Amino acid sequence: MKYIILNKPYEVLTQFTDEGGRATLKDFVAIPDIYPVGRLDYDSEGLVLLTDDKTLQHRLSDPKFKIEKTYWVQVDGVPTEEALEELRRGVMIKSTKTAPAIASLLEEEPQVWERSKPIRFRKDIPTSWVEIKISQGMNRQVRRMTAAVGFPTLRLIRPAIGPLNIGELQPGEYRELTTEEVAKLKSLTAGSSYGSGSRPKRPGSTPKKPGSTPKSNGGRHYDSRNNSSRKKRF
Repeated sequence: MKYIILNKPYEVLTQFTDEGGRATLKDFVAIPDIYPVGRLDYDSEGLVLLTDDKTLQHRLSDPKFKIEKTYWVQVDGVPTEEALEELRRGVMIKSTKTAPAIASLLEEEPQVWERSKPIRFRKDIPTSWVEIKISQGMNRQVRRMTAAVGFPTLRLIRPAIGPLNIGELQPGEYRELTTEEVAKLKSLTAGSSYGSGSRPKRPGSTPKKPGSTPKSNGGRHYDSRNNSSRKKRF
């Protein structure tokens, strides 16, 4: 079985083909017969999990398992505590109320890569970053949530899904999961006591055993052994 995480760049479809000629996963991952678990919007960035394990793919996509996903959201303005509390309680999107979320204002701007197309800046309106954790999967949910409380999303990055975090992967780079990471993922859908509510780890916070990140063929494969001089981003 193959288990891959990719840092999906901005304006890339979370699929392998597109009749309209837009960029897809095929432009970055040259591994046959793997498919994304869930979706990440065309104009969003960050972690996408791909696998040929159909059982795990189905379970991770099943809402009953409530797999937590973490988002870093750059918004127009600075959300008030009242707005954050609305996100935590759930907001109405059309006729549906979202499930309670974990939402907090980030004190420091995440040290992330530059986007291929810069966001729009307005001189008189500041921007800020909010961390939102949800286990739902409604269409464009996070963007619609922040808009509902009066703070439109300018940029959206997903740094983590459950126990997986994006680490030092740059846009378009991918790596295979370690045996330990696969076991943790499977435990989430097997009634394990493993909890996914931890904050995404900063790269280097948990040393990996030598050889724990196997190589793959094709694409832009990330190997931390060849990136010792790279500036850390998270």
